[in-house]
Amino acid sequence: MSTAINALNGAGLGLRRALMGPLEDASEKQLDVLDFMEVAPENWIGVGGARGRTFRQWTERLPFVCHGLSLSLGAPEPLDETFLTRLKRFLEQHDIRAYSEHLSYCSEFGHLYDLMPIPFTAEAVDWVAGRIRQTQDILGRRIAVENISYYATVSNELSELDFINAVVAQADCELLLDVNNIYVNSINHGYDPIEFLNGLPADRVAYVHVAGHSHEAEDLIVDTHGADVIDPVWQLLELAYQRLGPKPTLLERDFNFPKLDELLNEVRIIDRMQQQHDSADTLPEHANAS
Repeated sequence: MSTAINALNGAGLGLRRALMGPLEDASEKQLDVLDFMEVAPENWIGVGGARGRTFRQWTERLPFVCHGLSLSLGAPEPLDETFLTRLKRFLEQHDIRAYSEHLSYCSEFGHLYDLMPIPFTAEAVDWVAGRIRQTQDILGRRIAVENISYYATVSNELSELDFINAVVAQADCELLLDVNNIYVNSINHGYDPIEFLNGLPADRVAYVHVAGHSHEAEDLIVDTHGADVIDPVWQLLELAYQRLGPKPTLLERDFNFPKLDELLNEVRIIDRMQQQHDSADTLPEHANAS
């Protein structure tokens, strides 16, 4: 089973349709910081015409990864094999380096329009791991699953950390490490983000997400991807690099876009941080991200 993620490195940006105009108008010097881009395949599969040609130009210009929205790995209904067949063609057509999905579900014999947490149980581990293996068999490649942000615990037979580790090991898949989601969950559910980071399987991390969030209350923040990355999340990314080395890292921004130079400045922060780290194997025992 193949994976091309090892051919990816550096700092990236999520390609959103609202950014395509500013990116087209940008100079080569402005875009030099971009080593790769990411899209949701659901937004581009089957798109033709001028928009499809423009997208093709970008995938020929830079390496791309895909981050799915609709596969619904934890759902009770059968996987959408028709979608997976179309997805496989899309990934091959655009030489997509990696495909990831959320470790969640978003359907129950009908789309729920949200990413719902999977119960942290041994039974759910078996169910989700089997669906990931089925997905990998159809796509002919390993996928990565992302640790999600969530706001209510459905079942805590296992801890979130134990659940993620069990799924990744049993499915023999990779991990998309979202450091903002670790921080969000650590505030909302009252755990130590450093202990959580240190407990994840370092050898399974394919690439990293970093993003901004909305601070709703002292004990509630919401993963929005609509704001600048805050210092504690940057610090957590720094600690991730100390443990993992400078893994490929993507800045997620979905709305409330600043001027392009301001957005690319955050990508430059990632780039500078990566340059300061080599493949260090250990995380400092007494580090603090807040």
